[in-house]
Amino acid sequence: MSETQMLALWRKLAAKPGGKQLFSAALCVRVPYFRTVLPSVRELRPGHCAVTAPKWWGVYNHIRTFHAIAACNLAEIAMGMLAEATVPATHRWLPKGMTVRYIAKAETGLRAVAALPELPEFGAEGFDLEVPVTISDTNGRSVVTGTITIWVTPKKR
Repeated sequence: MSETQMLALWRKLAAKPGGKQLFSAALCVRVPYFRTVLPSVRELRPGHCAVTAPKWWGVYNHIRTFHAIAACNLAEIAMGMLAEATVPATHRWLPKGMTVRYIAKAETGLRAVAALPELPEFGAEGFDLEVPVTISDTNGRSVVTGTITIWVTPKKR
């Protein structure tokens, strides 16, 4: 499988000083809504993505913890970057659904990790791909877990 454009850009920038920040800023230009959580892509490879976000007033809820929906936004960023790095250029993906469990207060910045247990085969038929995401606080304690289902199909020619 050839490298996706997103993964090629990541590999080009990530090792350079300020490269991860530049990549993360470019991500927010491409998908402006993601700016709301100030994401920083930390790791990216096929089947795996880790993204962090600081706790700041823009993600606060009424008790000054990381808002549940802001955490979902962070999960979607991790899943989306994983999909961009994993799904080949011959295919496309679309989010289909998300299930989440809020298991603890998110009182710090967060780290979302989307990881596939194994890479799927990308054939001629469309399929659902479930992407598990775990969101942890800065102490490593899980605060949100979820699964985002994406629909993967070959691109129409």
